[in-house]
Amino acid sequence: MENLLRNCSTLTALALLLTGCAAGGVQQSGPHLSPTECRDLAALKSDPPGTKAQRQSEIAALRKAGYDPSPWNDDPNYPDDLHAAQRLVAHWFETDCQQLPPG
Repeated sequence: MENLLRNCSTLTALALLLTGCAAGGVQQSGPHLSPTECRDLAALKSDPPGTKAQRQSEIAALRKAGYDPSPWNDDPNYPDDLHAAQRLVAHWFETDCQQLPPG
């Protein structure tokens, strides 16, 4: 029983540590998206095929949100990690890009 309690405490501490590390990789204050990323994401929303440059801006924004597209073939968290990054980028788009002047 004592080992079980010690293991639970260790697992809890490890989970909190990993959560802190994951959160530390994402910028917490200020604008998350550049004006170029805002412009390109807005263009992709209105005209989905988009250009190569617009798609590269989208990937850059997803990377900022913590998504790494490189291990797509063996990522056990795909597509959940992609969807989480897309939700975060959508939130950033709503908060950061609506404050930019049009153009």
